[in-house]
Amino acid sequence: MNTLTPLHTERTTTAMTGRRVLGAYLQEIRAECLRYLRSPSFVLPSMLFPAVFYLMFAVVLGARQSADAPRFLLAAYATFGVMAPGLFGFGVSLAMERDNGLLTLKRALPMPPAAYLLGKMVMAMLMSLMITLLLQVLAITLAGVSMTAVQMLRLTVVCTLGALPFCALGLLLGTLVRGHGAPAVVNLLYLPMAFLSGLWFPLSLLPPLIRGLAPIWPSHHLNALAQAAVGFDTGNPWPHVLWLGVFTVVVCAMAARRLRRHG
Repeated sequence: MNTLTPLHTERTTTAMTGRRVLGAYLQEIRAECLRYLRSPSFVLPSMLFPAVFYLMFAVVLGARQSADAPRFLLAAYATFGVMAPGLFGFGVSLAMERDNGLLTLKRALPMPPAAYLLGKMVMAMLMSLMITLLLQVLAITLAGVSMTAVQMLRLTVVCTLGALPFCALGLLLGTLVRGHGAPAVVNLLYLPMAFLSGLWFPLSLLPPLIRGLAPIWPSHHLNALAQAAVGFDTGNPWPHVLWLGVFTVVVCAMAARRLRRHG
């Protein structure tokens, strides 16, 4: 008489060690940064757009302005420059990757869920760092701006970390729009937000209604911190820091909720 012995299969789960998790994050950050740094269509406009504006208004037309104008424009165009990596490199790419299925593939891979988003955030901060350093070189060598090492370091830190609110905003936009329409939608927000925040002209030159609406934009608060970094008195910096921090957390939470629901 034959006896059949059932085959019992035991389900086992293997948790990733802390070292493997860290390695997954680092590999995703490296891949994301290399992907964009190897894309001239993203890197060159992001780097050159604020630099060309600065050369036009601070260097070529600088002789017709006050002595403080090149320093003011350095902070303003640094703010303008760091908006783009978060809005375009994060928001537009996320919308396109949702459309072409790359985001679905990323979710199926054995990697920490947050690694994808962290990689894009680090990429945006790296681009912001490069833009800020380039503008400082132009300001010191061509526009005759005099800055201490502390001011240069402070502006660099402010603008590099200042990319985070725009990453959050780009993340939210990437969950709201389709890939083919994302560049147009981001441009409709990017350029008006810069103008309404007083980046191209001092707020004192704008109509009272626009001045009253300026504090709702994250670019206004980042510009205030950047102006303070280069030596202008913009008052107590902590309300601006708090506003940007709350904005980043709230918008990230909204975007994360949409990603969980709609992918």
